[in-house]
Amino acid sequence: MSKRNSQAAKTAARERLRAEREREAKRAKVKRQIVVACSVVGVLALAGGIGYAIVQANKPSHWEAMTDAKVVAPANTSGPNGTTVVIGKDSAKKTLKMYEDPRCPVCASFEQAAGSTVDKDIEAGKYKLQFIGGTFLDGDEMKDGEIGANGEGSKNAMSAMGAALNVSPEAFLKYKTALYSAKFHPLESEDKFADDDYLIEIADTVPALKNNAKFENAVKKGTYDAWALAMSKTFDTNKDGVQGTPSFVIDGKQLKTSNPNQPWTAAEFTKAVDAALKG
Repeated sequence: MSKRNSQAAKTAARERLRAEREREAKRAKVKRQIVVACSVVGVLALAGGIGYAIVQANKPSHWEAMTDAKVVAPANTSGPNGTTVVIGKDSAKKTLKMYEDPRCPVCASFEQAAGSTVDKDIEAGKYKLQFIGGTFLDGDEMKDGEIGANGEGSKNAMSAMGAALNVSPEAFLKYKTALYSAKFHPLESEDKFADDDYLIEIADTVPALKNNAKFENAVKKGTYDAWALAMSKTFDTNKDGVQGTPSFVIDGKQLKTSNPNQPWTAAEFTKAVDAALKG
């Protein structure tokens, strides 16, 4: 081989090597660009995800949102936001205010012992009943518009009671009795009333509510959720000095049992009511 041909071969080889290096450099550059682009997208996605998580975390819960929602008042109510619930005959001269919390175990004991007595008294026209419901066992402080962290059962049951009241006063009373019954009332530590299906199961024991589509839809949709909180605020801002449940008031005076350790029984309740009605 001539020196000329040898030199030409070497030059061609160097040119091929240069071209290959340029191609490799271009491939490396494209790869780096892709990596950078993916990294940017990843950072943006991560930032977006974090931002979304922060937004979601700061969104009010359903019940917190209900504190500012428009109140839909059930039928058979009156007063601001429909929070005045009075049941009984117009001929009854006096009104018994009954303060209860749906999750309250002492309320359940009272209802099981003397609830039928209250129903008979209302039917006889002995007095009208004004129901005032609280949700403090959920940890709520509705006077300040604060939703607590102890559950949802009192609020949810109150909303369902509103749905029953929308059917009729009688359905409301019977449903209240069922909620407080030994069969269905849960332990205070259990938040079973937070379950709509459980509330509807209880309602199926009340003829006027059994398979009542309008009632069931109201429970599931939370039609009266804002009303339940408005009712709870009425409890928290009461002028009768009531702070616990169950409490009973006639003519601005709280009824008391014969001694502080005496639980409410039908006899104790009747004795206290008769004394208050005479006074």
